[in-house]
Amino acid sequence: MHGVSSLTTEYSCEFGSAKYYALCGFGGVLSCGLTHTAVVPLDLVKCRMQVDPQKYKGIFNGFSVTLKEDGVRGLAKGWAPTFIGYSLQGLCKFGFYEVFKVLYSNMLGEENTYLWRTSLYLAASASAEFFADIALAPMEAAKVRIQTQPGYANTLRDAAPKMYKEEGLKAFYKGVAPLWMRQIPYTMMKFACFERTVEALYKFVVPKPRSECSKPEQLVVTFVAGYIAGVFCAIVSHPADSVVSVLNKEKGSSASQVLKRLGFKGRMCFFLERKNSSFGYVAFFHLCFLFEPGVWKGLFARIIMIGTLTALQWFIYDSVKVYFRLPRPPPPEMPESLKKKLGLTQ
Repeated sequence: MHGVSSLTTEYSCEFGSAKYYALCGFGGVLSCGLTHTAVVPLDLVKCRMQVDPQKYKGIFNGFSVTLKEDGVRGLAKGWAPTFIGYSLQGLCKFGFYEVFKVLYSNMLGEENTYLWRTSLYLAASASAEFFADIALAPMEAAKVRIQTQPGYANTLRDAAPKMYKEEGLKAFYKGVAPLWMRQIPYTMMKFACFERTVEALYKFVVPKPRSECSKPEQLVVTFVAGYIAGVFCAIVSHPADSVVSVLNKEKGSSASQVLKRLGFKGRMCFFLERKNSSFGYVAFFHLCFLFEPGVWKGLFARIIMIGTLTALQWFIYDSVKVYFRLPRPPPPEMPESLKKKLGLTQ
């Protein structure tokens, strides 16, 4: 009985319970909503560089031009759709990630969950982001219109009815496919890279096991792993981010047309390779994507923004888990049954 009561005082709910998922979703609302709203000025300049590179030539020039034309208040343009959209996205992204991670783990079983953990993180995060982007799309469309079309609208209250009148519901959801292109690879990298970086930091960098680290020490590891993951996220998802910005600004363009105009080339190569097997030669298809400079406009701004954002998001999310005393499983370790199978036990 003593063991059960100490467990109840240590955690506020059971891992995988409805309360656990609800609080994880709330952590996602805070982590995404607050951080994205905080970097609205940087996001505004980045979007303007993507849609009008002649006028906004770089990050510092972009800030300078915006301040001259719109003043300090102009830097906050689009804060309302950013806060609402990314809060909804965070709810789905983090909440559903926890749901899908447990669901897929139960399907795989303990041993395969450990062996295929990177694939598990990738699949769970991709599944969660699919739904998160449907929640984000309308607000993202309004945000880009407000930020990149001078004179179109200054607030969400002005922009939303105007967009609906011009294009109907399509105006809010035409960017959902490019959002998936941008956000699903971004989120897969964000979660998988974070999970594996945390594992590596505790294994090779932190001089003691996680169980012996204090809560603040654990949160420092979370922040560092989040920043590392964020840099990779920015690079992987940037071409699609450029497409989203241009597409939401222009009427009647498709994602493929914008991508070609910005400088995308795809090439498929076919080659034979000799393998030491009974099959002799094995044929390989190699798909090569080349992105020219237009697609990479605003990348430096985005690396700073996404690196800091991702680190802060993981820090806030983990802090919410600590505050509400949610179960936080340690980095995965090889199950004893698998150790026996592989002959790793004495």
